[in-house]
Amino acid sequence: MNWIDLSSLEQLEEIAKKSNEKTQIIFKHSTRCSISSVVYNRLKGLNLPENADFYYLDLIRHRDVSNTIAERFRVQHESPQILVIRNERCVYNESHTGIYPELVLDQI
Repeated sequence: MNWIDLSSLEQLEEIAKKSNEKTQIIFKHSTRCSISSVVYNRLKGLNLPENADFYYLDLIRHRDVSNTIAERFRVQHESPQILVIRNERCVYNESHTGIYPELVLDQI
């Protein structure tokens, strides 16, 4: 898996702009949560399609980014959480054990 590390607020505006041309996916991961680890392991084996960019956010280290994601894309903060961004809007989000790779790929 080749995820892009999401670690700055500036990246969020880049993600929003890029979403007008290519689907952007953000996975918010808590390194302190066992459910988050289970979901992360589900996603690790995912064959990433080239028609989307995939971002990984360690929300413990970058809580400010996580909070801004909730505000910017108008979703309630959850952990773990996956968001699909298209045309500068969150068109799909899921959290906890509801995150399945095949459901995410169906959104691309």
